[in-house]
Amino acid sequence: MAKRPYDLRHAAVSTWLNAGVEPTRVAEWAGHSVHVLLRVYAKCLDGGETAARQRVQDLLGDA
Repeated sequence: MAKRPYDLRHAAVSTWLNAGVEPTRVAEWAGHSVHVLLRVYAKCLDGGETAARQRVQDLLGDA
């Protein structure tokens, strides 16, 4: 289990971000501003470049 209650909160917010929930919604759920959310949790967003590029390509189609 978590050592502190905050650890559970941090795990939840990190999980939401990694699941692809948009930062504005995660910030609202967590009670943060988007600025604070990204400052504290930006490191959780690493590693999704391939998926992000694929989403852009899917949106643009064969253009």
